Amino acid sequence: MKQAHWTIRDWKNRYKEESVALDKLPELIRPLLKEDDPAWIYILKPEEIRRQIEVLKKKKNPFDLPLCGIPFAVKDNIDIKGIPTTAACPSFSYIPEETAPAVKKLMEAGAVLIGKTNMDQFATGLVGVRSPYGAVPNSFNPLYISGGSSSGSASVVARGIVPFSLGTDTAGSGRVPAGFNNIVGLKPTRGALSTRGVLPACRSLDCVSIFSLIPEDAETVYRTAKGYDEKDIYSREEPSVLLHTPGKKIFAYPEKPEFYGDGTAEKAFSRGLGKLKSLNIDLIPFDFTPLHTLADLLYEGPWVAERYAVLENFLKERGKDLDPAVGGIIEGSARFSAADSYKAEYKRREILRGIASLFEQFDALVVPTSPTIYTIEEVKADPLRLNTRLGKYTNFVNLADWSAIAVPGPLRGDGLPSGITLIGPAWSETILLEISSTLYKTAPWTLGNSGRTEKSLSPGRTVLAVAGAHLQGMPLNSEL
Repeated sequence: MKQAHWTIRDWKNRYKEESVALDKLPELIRPLLKEDDPAWIYILKPEEIRRQIEVLKKKKNPFDLPLCGIPFAVKDNIDIKGIPTTAACPSFSYIPEETAPAVKKLMEAGAVLIGKTNMDQFATGLVGVRSPYGAVPNSFNPLYISGGSSSGSASVVARGIVPFSLGTDTAGSGRVPAGFNNIVGLKPTRGALSTRGVLPACRSLDCVSIFSLIPEDAETVYRTAKGYDEKDIYSREEPSVLLHTPGKKIFAYPEKPEFYGDGTAEKAFSRGLGKLKSLNIDLIPFDFTPLHTLADLLYEGPWVAERYAVLENFLKERGKDLDPAVGGIIEGSARFSAADSYKAEYKRREILRGIASLFEQFDALVVPTSPTIYTIEEVKADPLRLNTRLGKYTNFVNLADWSAIAVPGPLRGDGLPSGITLIGPAWSETILLEISSTLYKTAPWTLGNSGRTEKSLSPGRTVLAVAGAHLQGMPLNSEL
């Protein structure tokens, strides 16, 4: 089996046509699972996969389940019963006695877990290089970062190993890697998916996030995994009535977007805005200064102390085991007092009150998923400053209690992915997914690093080979 970049629909069709047998899934997917692949921390053994299939086969009409036989992966800060959770720190490892509810719902719907994925240690970073299991390279160019902290979960989807995966998002960890790997990254409303069984980063902000190749699959996974969990103190009931404004949409975009001198990223974002305009969306420039001020509170403020609260005992006993950048960030939280925490919360509330009418003016915000991208070596040489830059358009979303979806934008002139992110208020996943699906149907992006769209090899279509300056990422590619 080659890296097929099959979507959930593709997998279902293969099962329906009987070109793929459920019993053969372990043998089918095994060639894609390499022990030296830094995207993985734990790959399930064939017998562990078969046990899941045997449970499925005992169900009445298993193929009526929405995810029957669909392989997926989970970030290694999310618990799976009997499988180590390391959070990319081997000496921290423990064996959970329960599977996280969000994962359990997916498995009860027929999904088959394949493995646990690499990450920035303790979900602290947006780069994907802060792990003793190795840096996860970008799926388009291995010299570049994959983004983090959900680096492995994004990589295995982008490379077509699984059609979807779970990550987490506290400051952009479910969006930045999506943008860097040409896939979809959904950051749901906080509490929409239970975070019980997730090792906290900042517990008051953490979300379970979803990676997929297309919006349709993100929506399927979201609808399957969401739901109120009375044992999760941050879980929330979805409102019974969700506002959905019909008619023409109005989006706000940054009046003076920051790309840190990356003209290639700036041009890609401009082309991405052009695609949205083609959907009859009005784009209005807006001063994002209050949002950037809000974003600065996350790592320059006392919320980082939430990470210390989780790891306090481990830091005292095994602090030397931490990645230096991660250790510096978490231990630095000791400088904040209780008074600092209250002051920061007052500042957060003040900013939010000032922008309270934002979504009365606009249906959504649209931003670059990340303002730029760096090589692995650049990040290793300057780990904190460059990491901070990557969260320019993500950090404020969690502090504002909003939802967001990162989708592939036009490829950059150097052939690397660029992403655009749509942001809405809490519980706006439905409209964000709908707009993303319309964008994909109107101007399909390629699936991960496959170079093809979902239907480009389906019957009735012609395969076109190109060369020279018309290749993807080259100057004449747009003419195609």
